[in-house]
Amino acid sequence: MRWFYLGIIIVFAAATLLFAIQNLDIVTIEFLGLSARAPLALMIAIFYVLGAITGGSLLGLLRKSARQSKFTPGATTSAA
Repeated sequence: MRWFYLGIIIVFAAATLLFAIQNLDIVTIEFLGLSARAPLALMIAIFYVLGAITGGSLLGLLRKSARQSKFTPGATTSAA
């Protein structure tokens, strides 16, 4: 099974490398008066990482909020 996972990782790494090689054109991104010029593949990678960080932070915040809402200080539990 380990070789299967290794094969999948190699296929995805090759596809990612091929994508990066085919998308070396310089693009300009503008937001709130700021602009940035970089290769398309680099821009996609940067925004992917920023999205993953944002999504992970939101998920962590929601988990923490859910855990804290289950715990009510001073509440007693009774066994039936």
